[in-house]
Amino acid sequence: MGNDRPIAVRAGPRPSSLHTLPGRPPPLPTVRRHFVIALIGPLLAGGCTLARLDEQVREYGASTVLVGRVETGALADGPIVVGAYTRDGGRPRLAHQTRLHEHGGYELIVPRGDYALFAFADRNGNGLFDEGEPAARHAGGRPVAAPGTGMVGGLDMMLGDGTAGVPAVEPAPRHSTQAGAPIDLDADRFSAASGREGYWQPLDFFRTHGGNVYFVEPFDPARTPVLFVHGAAGSPQDWRHQLAHLDRSRYQAWLYFYPSGAPVESMSHLLYWKLLNLQLRYRYERLMVVAHSMGGLVVRRLLLDNGEHLPQVRRFVTLSTPWAGEVAAEGGVKYSPAVVPSWHDMRPDGPFMRSLFDRRLPAHVDYSLLFGHRGAPGLWRPNNDGTVTLASQLRRAAQEEARTIFGYDEDHASILVSPQVTAQLRSLLDRGDAADARGRLDVRLDYGSEPRLGLPLLVLRPLEPPGPPITVALSAAEGGAKVNALAPGRYEAGVLADGFAARPRRQSVDVGDGGPATVSFRLQPQGSLNGFVAEDRPRPAGALLAAHPAAGIRRIHLQGPGVERTLVPAPDMAADEAFPRLIDGRDVAWGAAFTFQGLPEGEYELAIEAAGRPVHRSRHLVVPGRSGQLLPIVLAPGR
Repeated sequence: MGNDRPIAVRAGPRPSSLHTLPGRPPPLPTVRRHFVIALIGPLLAGGCTLARLDEQVREYGASTVLVGRVETGALADGPIVVGAYTRDGGRPRLAHQTRLHEHGGYELIVPRGDYALFAFADRNGNGLFDEGEPAARHAGGRPVAAPGTGMVGGLDMMLGDGTAGVPAVEPAPRHSTQAGAPIDLDADRFSAASGREGYWQPLDFFRTHGGNVYFVEPFDPARTPVLFVHGAAGSPQDWRHQLAHLDRSRYQAWLYFYPSGAPVESMSHLLYWKLLNLQLRYRYERLMVVAHSMGGLVVRRLLLDNGEHLPQVRRFVTLSTPWAGEVAAEGGVKYSPAVVPSWHDMRPDGPFMRSLFDRRLPAHVDYSLLFGHRGAPGLWRPNNDGTVTLASQLRRAAQEEARTIFGYDEDHASILVSPQVTAQLRSLLDRGDAADARGRLDVRLDYGSEPRLGLPLLVLRPLEPPGPPITVALSAAEGGAKVNALAPGRYEAGVLADGFAARPRRQSVDVGDGGPATVSFRLQPQGSLNGFVAEDRPRPAGALLAAHPAAGIRRIHLQGPGVERTLVPAPDMAADEAFPRLIDGRDVAWGAAFTFQGLPEGEYELAIEAAGRPVHRSRHLVVPGRSGQLLPIVLAPGR
């Protein structure tokens, strides 16, 4: 069935009402234990012990994801190996390494500690560094501190000549974890068994396979990408039927393969990082997203947190997504001796589910909800599709945001191969792919002879018609980009580039629906220091660190060669309000973030005063033209 308004489905009795049923049902804890047995049964049957899962969870919970980009400069593109190592008795000990099929973004997962990062062009494809292969070290080999939580970003490198101190280590994996890598659906690492590994052994999966958006065929700018996102314990092979029936004359298929046992927030941020790198590489104009089961949660979190930076996403379709969570996950967290990290996010009354609808999807995203109802409701299980209850699939808040809702006599797996669902998906994609008036802007950045690393931020303020600022990441290494999917109109443009000041600071431009408009900026080196004060609570590996309560930060003081400046944070200032000040070259502190600009070269002392905490003091070298981005600052606990 299909309609344009939310529908209501009467669900069967919830487990909380079991005590009111006739007879003598087992007590609620016993029922929940039955659900837990159902959850951990595949784990035991798969030959993986609960002890191994517990070890995975503990290691994952004490890890940090290191993120950055490797640029090749004037060198030809080709395979690149990236790694992180520490010293053990003076000898290098590899923590993690990965392969990229071309320049771009990378991710490494490491336990708490200090790491040197390296990259080299693997010209002979043996996975080892050989003499003469261009290489690089991050920050000249200075160690990067991994706090054992969250993510550390901005760790960019430029390949050059020479060894650059690359250690002799074991060969890198053969497959690429760079976004846009080609996929062979018949390969074992994309199989259902690999999908189950990603659920029960998320850390091993991430170290071995990474998480990535794969291409079924080379990118074609004339066809619209459709991104398919699998659910819990799923794999790219789940989408064989839909790929076989995708109109390849209009669309190209992308597949997100990720460890589904990892925290949903981490996997949503990883997906954003992948889509950002694909946008930098290909500047795609439209993107459709189709997600199954828990994959819908991953994509919704992505769109809530970063959807405004992805105006290309036009249509979002979910199949059988548990929008209200799963009661079995609650039981699993309480009673299982080892807990898959994503179970925490699936708890109906957990923090993730409570926050999932506290904001609406971006206005440019057209959402459709598809659900199945061929389940086996019984005494202890409400109406369901064999896996997810209808009450969860049809959470009222999800219905209210859906433009269209369709229900099918299918179970949780058969909905992926249903001819009726396939036909409906084709109709929804065609509707979302309808051409509309969109403008293009060619942004050119002139760095002169300065090295080019990082992702400058283009800030567009719509003037006619007026609207909120639009931010677009650019590539310093490529000297700008062509920006697509802009609404026609008049804009004011500015650029924020770490270690540089853009000239002119602002310029106006008319973007039409014909040929691209053009803006050019000259980037002049300037000294800067940028930081973020993070809250001292653990975050899942790969998730952004939470901000320290801004109201508790009293002042941020910087003193150096002939410079003494103080900032008092504005707790309620949003990033949109900070952008104009940053573009004008002014020092700003908003929320838990701060920026000092126009600094002379030299060594500076940074002091941060916060309520109930010792004063944070640290020293930093500022060099114009070099990144002034600090690692997240965690204040020492109060006494």
